[in-house]
Amino acid sequence: MALALNVFKTVTKIATTSPVGIYTAPTGYTGVVLLASATNVGSDMATLSFSHERTISGTAVTTEILKDFTLDGNDSANLLAGKLVLETGDVLVLSADNATDIKFIGSVLETLN
Repeated sequence: MALALNVFKTVTKIATTSPVGIYTAPTGYTGVVLLASATNVGSDMATLSFSHERTISGTAVTTEILKDFTLDGNDSANLLAGKLVLETGDVLVLSADNATDIKFIGSVLETLN
C-alpha cells in the first residue's frame, strides 16, 4: 500500500510538569509545524517550556524554542514565529510549572520524504 503524500495532523496536549514529547515526525515523513499555540486556562500566571529534540549518534540534543515562558492567566500565545521543519524522528517537547492549566494545540503537515 502506498503512503499518503501529504497528511495534516492536529496535535493537542495538556502540559505536564515533566518534559514530554507531544509530537514525533514519523519514519518516511518530514513534519512541517504550521501552528503551535498554548493557552493558560487558569487564572494564575504560569510558565511553559517548548523545545525541539533530535537524537544524534544516540544522544538527544535539545534546542529550546521557549524556556520558562510566562503566560498570564486566561491568556494564550503563539509559540512559533513561523514554520518549523521536523526531520524523521525529531520530537516536540512541552512542559509547564502547572500540570493542568496549559493546553497546547498545533497543526502539522506531514509530507512524504
